[in-house]
Amino acid sequence: MKLSRSEQKRRIKQVEELVQELAVLPAGLLGELPVDEEVRQLFLEVAGLKAGSRKRQIKYITKLLRDEPNEELYAFLRKRKGTELQKKKQFHELEYLRDILVEEAIVARRAAKAEYMDLTEDWSSKVVKDIAVELPSVDQHELHRLAFLFAMSRNKQHSREIFRLLQATQEREAMGRKMAEE
Repeated sequence: MKLSRSEQKRRIKQVEELVQELAVLPAGLLGELPVDEEVRQLFLEVAGLKAGSRKRQIKYITKLLRDEPNEELYAFLRKRKGTELQKKKQFHELEYLRDILVEEAIVARRAAKAEYMDLTEDWSSKVVKDIAVELPSVDQHELHRLAFLFAMSRNKQHSREIFRLLQATQEREAMGRKMAEE
């Protein structure tokens, strides 16, 4: 699924926030970061920098890490500082999934209307299939129904229900993984 420029910028901003959080860790912890030696050295250099040069260094580290998988860094930070950053990242991912689903439903309704047809609750959605890959236990029929209702009425309540459904599914799956690990 191709990301919009706005979504790309949001994700880069998340990586930058992660880098900023990591940059304030003590030097002893920075030595344990799960990154290659070059990036580790860059993090150690940030500690001695002030204002503009610190900001440039953080931007440079962000550039190096933005295309890399950052789950290990989030896990490292979670062990050291708690889960707030991870929760924020998951929240934004769910918002993104909801937004692209709603947008797809609106486009499908416009296309159906242009052909003098009605959009039905069982309309075909590529986004729902993509969501089902990420969250296998999600109720696909309910996602179709809620997206259909939003496209028909533009009632924000349906959009919030989509988000709640995605959030509940994500929490349920996380709990299942946690139980499996124990």
